[in-house]
Amino acid sequence: MPKPDPGNAATFGPVLSAYTRTQAIEDGILVDVSDTAREAGFTIPVALTRTVWDRLVALPEGYRGFQDERGRLWDVLWMAHYYARRASNRDRVTMCVLVRNIRKDLRDSNRAPRKHFPIVAIGAGDAGEPVVTIMFAEDD
Repeated sequence: MPKPDPGNAATFGPVLSAYTRTQAIEDGILVDVSDTAREAGFTIPVALTRTVWDRLVALPEGYRGFQDERGRLWDVLWMAHYYARRASNRDRVTMCVLVRNIRKDLRDSNRAPRKHFPIVAIGAGDAGEPVVTIMFAEDD
């Protein structure tokens, strides 16, 4: 765990508690997707919030065989990398991801995909190293 900055301690008082990125991954609040993210072009660790995972990657019941989580994760990470490269001078960018949650056997299979707007944010990890977190605004 990083040591608190003495300058901040003088201003704000001592740190009472800190919740690290590592703890958030262990608790399931964040999902570490760094291995797949490297394949999509990221060079630093990447995690999704549980909300992003649940809405954009996890398959609803009955979708096995029609879609798969690995493919959906790849789509999210590829789009995140695309948006991050276009916004290289900012620490966060909002991206647009289309998700089609329609099973093959449903009559309304021509329904348009739903738009989602997660944020790709670069920040500091537990030791100050650069990391990416893909989240929704309400996750911040």
